[in-house]
Amino acid sequence: MIDYQAILNKIHANVIQEAVKGHIARYIPELSRVNPERFGMHLKLISGEEFAVGDSEVGFSIQSISKVLTLAMAMSKIGTHIWDRVDVEPSGNPFNHLSLLELEEGIPRNPLINSGAIVIADILVSQLENPKADFLKYVQDITGDDSISYNLKVAQSEKETGFNNFAAANLLKSFNNLNNSVDDVLDFYFHQCSLEMTCSQLTKAFFLFANKGKCLAQMARITKSQAKRINAIMLTCGFYDEAGEFAFEVGLPGKSGVGGGIVAALPHEFTIAVWSPGLNERGNSKLGMKALEHFTTLTNQSIF
Repeated sequence: MIDYQAILNKIHANVIQEAVKGHIARYIPELSRVNPERFGMHLKLISGEEFAVGDSEVGFSIQSISKVLTLAMAMSKIGTHIWDRVDVEPSGNPFNHLSLLELEEGIPRNPLINSGAIVIADILVSQLENPKADFLKYVQDITGDDSISYNLKVAQSEKETGFNNFAAANLLKSFNNLNNSVDDVLDFYFHQCSLEMTCSQLTKAFFLFANKGKCLAQMARITKSQAKRINAIMLTCGFYDEAGEFAFEVGLPGKSGVGGGIVAALPHEFTIAVWSPGLNERGNSKLGMKALEHFTTLTNQSIF
């Protein structure tokens, strides 16, 4: 038997002593106010057992982690038609890079970079009667937690500073890969990124990716095949131009966000989330990456 709690305690004691904890994202003003000393970690086994350490019940802005949840919702609505509008290849570029989008005539490399997630947002705006309310309800339903909500200050902060996203959306529109208005799509996109969740809630939200598409309540939200494909995309594209490093060091499908969160899954075994606001030069949580590398090394549990 693996003593998960002892391992989490050991990781916590190790990483919080790091002298350099990374740099908080400052290009979104509301995120720059977060305490850089925060660190939380939560593990949820498929069997139902849970283990936690540090600030695992403190809410934070999940940012790009939300892209996996919108992708799952969109796949449940239109299935393989998604791939007519977005590819599944790693970009090898930062999350907000635009040059490939122009070169490849408005088809984003994958749904986990900003341009790809904006296309997914467009699909949901077309499919949902009340996109923001319906997506929030979806996240609340798969976690069984109706306390989850948007941080409206973060959403407004993103809207006021999201010039690159406006550029991406207009570029997509120019290539006829956006069916709704730029303003409507980005309003939804900024809200999805502003979702505030804890590490504990994230492990519940991502439970379906470790559980063949079934959420915590054992309801099928996506098919087993769709869960497999989303896990593959997370492994190859979940960390932008550091996806290879994460696969190499950690060996789990996962997704990061500039709010300092990372969530990962080992199919049939567990989901795990970590939060430390300081980012490395690639925009991923510096201590979060280290903590998850320690975790898979100490437990000898990864997909490889």
